[in-house]
Amino acid sequence: MKRDQVPEGENLCDHCTAKCCHYFALPIDPPAGRKDFDYIRWYLLHDRATIFVEDHSWYLLVHTTCKHLQDDHRCGIYETRPQICRDYTTDECEFDDDWCYEQYFETPEQVDEYADALYGPQFPASDQDPKDSLRSRRPSGLPVVN
Repeated sequence: MKRDQVPEGENLCDHCTAKCCHYFALPIDPPAGRKDFDYIRWYLLHDRATIFVEDHSWYLLVHTTCKHLQDDHRCGIYETRPQICRDYTTDECEFDDDWCYEQYFETPEQVDEYADALYGPQFPASDQDPKDSLRSRRPSGLPVVN
């Protein structure tokens, strides 16, 4: 169902699956170098974390359900809900949003590939001082037994 299909006079929340209560997104500084991309890579090493870019702003998105969301998709602490929830209105909620972002990263490997495209290979050149390196060289693959 789309927003414009909700019958006049009915509450949009009566038809919603509470998309807004199944994640939280926090703005993060846009990465300005390889080190910043490594922090983003670290975020993505955690379960249910993704990164997205919208209107040139970067966000850490954590896919997790609010502890107070009830089976009927209503808030179990509605009268005492946090201010951020009170400020959120159905006027601009994502009821029928398809979540298409400018950029979306789900894995650390995607971040590495993107950073490599911007800055070149992630590992230090042989003439670079090791103390300036972010991490050790990638280990070689395990030997194959015939």
